[in-house]
Amino acid sequence: MKFAFFGSSLVSAYWNGAATYYRGLIRHLHELGHQVTFYEPDAYGRQAHRDMDDPDWARVVVYPATTDATHAMLDEAAGADVIVKTSGVGVLDRTLEEGVLSLKRPGNIVIFWDVDAPATLDSVHSDPRNPFRRLIPRFDLICTYGGGAPVVNAYTALGARHCEPVYNALDPHTHHPVPRQDAFAGDLGFLGNRLPDREARVERFFLAAAEALPGKRFLLGGSGWGDKRMPANVSYVGHVYTRDHNAFNVSPRAVLNISRDSMARYGFSPATRVFEAAGAGACLITDAWEGIELFLEPGKEVLVANGGDEVAAHLDGLTEERARAIGAAALRRVLAEHTYAHRARQLEALLAGRMPVPVPLAATA
Repeated sequence: MKFAFFGSSLVSAYWNGAATYYRGLIRHLHELGHQVTFYEPDAYGRQAHRDMDDPDWARVVVYPATTDATHAMLDEAAGADVIVKTSGVGVLDRTLEEGVLSLKRPGNIVIFWDVDAPATLDSVHSDPRNPFRRLIPRFDLICTYGGGAPVVNAYTALGARHCEPVYNALDPHTHHPVPRQDAFAGDLGFLGNRLPDREARVERFFLAAAEALPGKRFLLGGSGWGDKRMPANVSYVGHVYTRDHNAFNVSPRAVLNISRDSMARYGFSPATRVFEAAGAGACLITDAWEGIELFLEPGKEVLVANGGDEVAAHLDGLTEERARAIGAAALRRVLAEHTYAHRARQLEALLAGRMPVPVPLAATA
């Protein structure tokens, strides 16, 4: 099948946490024989901060962030079998949502792919006049990259025809064990951009743990934290390009996952970082959220904390031997159950089951 994706960016992870999700899924759709074109606007400095060239497993079309260019891209995508509008493109999102729905015809499928379903649903529920509300029932399918039953039930209540979580996963091509690097050495690392519904939880889980363990070294990566007050034992390394994610994950004794506030409330929303860290064989500590055991076994494949005090306790008692054992167990689990090859096959089966029955040709006289 031919896929047309309208998303934030495939080639740049700059202020674009969904990039590795798009890459893993689309690469494996290609390996299954599908053709994918990814349309992304030239916006937010992403093209100036590319971390990959155009891949050979997808056609990338970068277009000016204007209304005319957006409509031109929609016209070009009209012949695709599957047309996808992702959440959070960041430029003319409503135009794109209405535009892909206008391309609906017999024989194709139009999908809204929500890479931040908890935030989308909170926005819709808080504003009955939110224009996206009336569009939900018109999509053939809503896909999300997390949320489980709470998100499925919420979308169904809003009139969605069908909602299916296609969870984050591991792409072993890009995230795998590598040698440690001194630049990322430390006791605990956290990688994530500074966002309004994440900052308080970073203070609670990461910075509070650093304050509790002044003798240990903490490493913070991600965009936007430059003017944040931090304990003296926290080193801020700025934006970390995806080519350095493996080293960032394996070099500290452990790495920390902190969910955004809305994702933690809904549960069943493992961040991309969970699988990237596990894929590198890192020892992961995660904030507690409902459903973690569906992906990694607490105590054996991941350590779970309810606050900074528990993060500090885990870290204070974590030997190098145990950290390596947890990382190795997590790597085995995600390779067996949670790769993007698994997710691509899930999507392929889902679409095969939902493809409209072709309309028979009228009999000739």
